[in-house]
Amino acid sequence: MPTYSISDIAAALGLEALGDTDIRVSGVAEPAMAGEEHLALAMKPEYAEQLSEGKARAALLWEGADWEAKGLSAVLRPKRPRHSLSGVSAMMDPGQGYHEGIHAMAVIDPSARLGEGVSVGPFTVIGAGVSIGAGSVIGPQVNIGWNTTIGANALIHAGAKIGARCTIGARFIAQPNAVIGGDGFSFVTPEPSGVEKVRESLGKDSGGEAQAWARIHSLGGVTIADDVEVGANACIDRGTVRDTTIGAGTKIDNLVQVGHNTVVGENCLLCGLAGIAGSAKVGNNVVMAGQSGLVDNVFVGDNVVIGAGAKVLANVPAGRAMLGYPAIKMDQHVESYKGMRRLPRLFRDVAELKKAVSKLTGNE
Repeated sequence: MPTYSISDIAAALGLEALGDTDIRVSGVAEPAMAGEEHLALAMKPEYAEQLSEGKARAALLWEGADWEAKGLSAVLRPKRPRHSLSGVSAMMDPGQGYHEGIHAMAVIDPSARLGEGVSVGPFTVIGAGVSIGAGSVIGPQVNIGWNTTIGANALIHAGAKIGARCTIGARFIAQPNAVIGGDGFSFVTPEPSGVEKVRESLGKDSGGEAQAWARIHSLGGVTIADDVEVGANACIDRGTVRDTTIGAGTKIDNLVQVGHNTVVGENCLLCGLAGIAGSAKVGNNVVMAGQSGLVDNVFVGDNVVIGAGAKVLANVPAGRAMLGYPAIKMDQHVESYKGMRRLPRLFRDVAELKKAVSKLTGNE
């Protein structure tokens, strides 16, 4: 296992190291569990209180922390410790131990083009016309479909499935069992369905008759820009005619659903169990918290934050924070929730007031 001096880590992160910077560490640990070989992660004062329970000689603290008083021999004190943890964790990551080179049990179509240094694990299938950029690592039991292109330095974890005719940029990461390019959920009935009638009437009974659903095939693909990550068991559906698109730098958590024809902008965060219905458009730097959702065909502007569990049923202007079902401005939702919590007390007050009025009027 490689080791790093504190000065090595500081240089890699562009930080100043203090103390005995020749101390070498091979990993990171929480303060109470850290050994002499660890860099303790004590990024807040409450975490640093646990340093005495461990044996760390060096730690990642916060700006201005009194490290000598905590018995440390060396320290890093970045302005934003959690951001520095990104770089430290990248240095310390031992990887997944995937096979280097092309495994004998991989199936690769002769027409596929693999860049220099590409690794492919066992039981992986790479289809005709596929292009994979240099330095990419394809884990075991991965399937990459016909005429799909993946940029350089991708990391496709075990079991991920990428369908045909997808275009994916550089430094893409797919976590285990992610599915990209499955068909969209698109069906139609011969006559207007009960769903269409309810949507048009906004709540009246459907009055619909039983009809069979006809499948609309997905002729588009999925286009994903550079530096995108897709979590485990997340699904991005291909478009009906045009591609579903994901902007550069967007990070998609586990169990997220992105529907057909959706456009997601740059540097968005889609957190676990978030769902986006077909043909929605999401701007740049949008955050969708866990279990939040968008109905089809809505537009969400740049820099919007959608709180956990919120359900967006209409367009959202740029910069707004949303919460609730249906989602409304977060401050309005919080005020409404406070009002709901006051209702029992209000009912009691009204009951007491009615009694008092009845006594005064003799109507008791």
